[in-house]
Amino acid sequence: MANITASMVAQLREMTGLGMMECKRALVEVDGDIKKAEELMRIKSGNKASKMAGRTAAEGIVAISITADKKSGAIVEVNCETDFVAKDEGFVKFANDIAAAIVANPNATLENIAEVKLASGETVEEARKALIAKLGENMTVRRFVRNSTSGELASYLHGAKIGVLVDVTAGQEQLGRDIAMHIAAAKPKALDASGVDAELVATERRVAIERAKENGKSGDMLEKIAEGTVNKFLKEVTLLNQVFIKADDGKQTVEQLLKSKSATIGGFTLFVVGEGIEKKVVDYAAEVAAAAKV
Repeated sequence: MANITASMVAQLREMTGLGMMECKRALVEVDGDIKKAEELMRIKSGNKASKMAGRTAAEGIVAISITADKKSGAIVEVNCETDFVAKDEGFVKFANDIAAAIVANPNATLENIAEVKLASGETVEEARKALIAKLGENMTVRRFVRNSTSGELASYLHGAKIGVLVDVTAGQEQLGRDIAMHIAAAKPKALDASGVDAELVATERRVAIERAKENGKSGDMLEKIAEGTVNKFLKEVTLLNQVFIKADDGKQTVEQLLKSKSATIGGFTLFVVGEGIEKKVVDYAAEVAAAAKV
């Protein structure tokens, strides 16, 4: 049987928002598998959604650069070790310079980004090393997307932790910004159902069936419940089906808004700093106890 540590319980509690003992029991039941424990708790508690996707588990910023004609742009996440450095003027400039360099270099990839030249003439790697020497923290270019369009690119930055780059065709500038702001707030997983990860859909279906079983349902009813749950989930996580955050009537979907403006969306990119990266859990009490023994 796996050794269930306090840090594992704390991690699951943060993911689900549920009680410590519930988390421990779930971990024991699935032999310490965090993902299986989270799914088990959703089945048993009816917890609607995991908090994992919205967690910020690393520091850094999102930077965006768009050309004057709004035909090309890039969004990039640059990470560092602390929020203090993430707010440093030099670090912010470094991230913005990288975004601009990616726009200017269509062939830039994560594999060759270190050798891409900034406007200053330095390579990204040269600038990175100089900044590390100055600020004393490791820094990495975690991910980026470069986009070119026949329409117009719009963007939105919520502080520097959430960034959106969206391709709007036949729309107005304000419409593009409003859609980008909606994406930052509602965090859709895809434009429509065809873009949603099949594994996510399978998980929702499985959880719905198991929850229905625990409620005494059986036979054909299980499939009907699962289908209804999945359809509801897809409406909630696909941009076109979401209710627009600024809708006057509280009912207009993004798709309806676009139709009313004779506009379409070619695609979007949403970056949340640290999304999917697990922070190291530090047990300060254990550290103090260990130090006391020295």
